[in-house]
Amino acid sequence: MTSELVYGRRPVREVLRGPREVRELWATERALRAEPWLRDAPVRLQRKPERDLSAEAGTADHQGVLARVEPYRYGDAYELARAEAPLLACLDSVTDPRNLGAVIRSADGAGATGVVVPEHRAARVTPAVCRASAGAVEHVPVAVVKNLARYLGEVKGQQLWVWAADGGAEKTMWQADLSGGIALVLGAEGKGLRPLVRRACDDAVAIPLSGQVESLNVSVAAALLLYEARRQRGG
Repeated sequence: MTSELVYGRRPVREVLRGPREVRELWATERALRAEPWLRDAPVRLQRKPERDLSAEAGTADHQGVLARVEPYRYGDAYELARAEAPLLACLDSVTDPRNLGAVIRSADGAGATGVVVPEHRAARVTPAVCRASAGAVEHVPVAVVKNLARYLGEVKGQQLWVWAADGGAEKTMWQADLSGGIALVLGAEGKGLRPLVRRACDDAVAIPLSGQVESLNVSVAAALLLYEARRQRGG
């Protein structure tokens, strides 16, 4: 039976609260002393030494807690776009799992509808993404589309406006109307959006920068834009 790993105290706590079936749960004695909730988990807890968790996870970044769970269930990108006044974060060519995880965490905090990523040349949900999202991936739908430009062209309309995050855009996030159904499209740091994806967008929005750096990390940019949209919606 296929399973996936989730490690880290917060990611494992959230996977226990989420819809995925947890099949195994490992913890060190130190983690048990620090996290009493582990004793009340709805699955049999196995006490393991630190070295066993490191070997299983392939990293020492597990904080003494590890779970084997059913594979991640990806969402339907078209259903996400059909939600009432959707707020979507669409990522183009973002390959770093830490960035994807951080975007998912911000999407959860801002009450976004979901995150959409392309099928190729992009990070997918992995144990590292679960860890970077602090478990938010268990609560925010992540959908995969074969062609991001085509998807944006198909879903945009009066009920869904597609904004490209572009540092050179004339409109800032304080001037743009982000209060309705929107998809925020962000590219990888240093590369930006691919031309076809950029042309599929209705308009562009910039984050004002007062310092010397030319751009922000994609996860930081996503957080700022998502929370500005949340603010404009009265959140």
